[in-house]
Amino acid sequence: MLLPNLPCSQVPLGKTAEDNVVVKEGGHKAVLPPNAKPHWELAKDLNIIDFDLGVKLTGAGFPVYLGKGAKIQRALISYFLDRNTKAGYLEVQPPLVVNEDSAFGTGQLPDKGEQMYYVGLDKFYMIPTAEVPVTNIYRDCIVNKKDFPIKMTAYTQCFRREAGSYGKDVRGLNRLHQFDKVEIVQLALPEESYKALDGMVAHVESLVLELGLPYRILRLCGGDMSFTSAITYDFEVYSQAQGRWLEVSSVSNFETYQANRLKLRYKDDDGKMRLAHTLNGSSLALPRILAAILEDNQMEDGRIRVPDCLRPFTGFDYID
Repeated sequence: MLLPNLPCSQVPLGKTAEDNVVVKEGGHKAVLPPNAKPHWELAKDLNIIDFDLGVKLTGAGFPVYLGKGAKIQRALISYFLDRNTKAGYLEVQPPLVVNEDSAFGTGQLPDKGEQMYYVGLDKFYMIPTAEVPVTNIYRDCIVNKKDFPIKMTAYTQCFRREAGSYGKDVRGLNRLHQFDKVEIVQLALPEESYKALDGMVAHVESLVLELGLPYRILRLCGGDMSFTSAITYDFEVYSQAQGRWLEVSSVSNFETYQANRLKLRYKDDDGKMRLAHTLNGSSLALPRILAAILEDNQMEDGRIRVPDCLRPFTGFDYID
């Protein structure tokens, strides 16, 4: 079912994975040359990502980016941050490790502890997403009502053990233990949070459109969502070389779930203490975005065309 003109907040919630609703599709699937390859082969041919070296240094899921591969990675980060700050998000550079209180506040603990890397000596957790430290900035805070909405963006490296993911398609950049991601976070009044959610979805969509990637937006069913989320939309881009959709972003409204844990409150017009709503979204997660860019922009002569919006950041038009 395709519902292209329905606001996100009005799309009905299903119960099982079969009930995930495609809210919108956009872009055009690439017409690839006859000699098209998946990104892990392109990366090796062009010497821009070394997966074997990552295994030597650390282990599987920790690639090493080289030359133009490292530079386009940096270009994507700068592009996403610039677009986010122009949309009114305050750029934040948070720590990459958090304490137990922070991990509990956003819902990573106790239920998702096995998915996180733990620094036992100091009882710190490596962050799985910038959502954790950024949202926790307002833990134990009473915010002035007039200060909403609060909009923040952050680039961080993210660390996920991906326990239990064995046997899935993990080739190349499809599933990593360390990866780069730019996040957007909003704190909103309850009556404004679904308007904020629709705005965040539209913002992420604009990024994917500018990158020229075919995409679709899904509203997740209750069984596929995080237990902390009231509503989640996933963005997927289509990899023509792999012949499948790749998830690149989740945008969620947690309503008061995180705020209750964080004790994030405000006083309403009657002076009564209320819980705020929290929202977050990837804008965007780099590994699969980069995979799709490499695959969908490959040319018959072996070069890869850099999307126009990234060229001011890369300084080159092609990867060769």
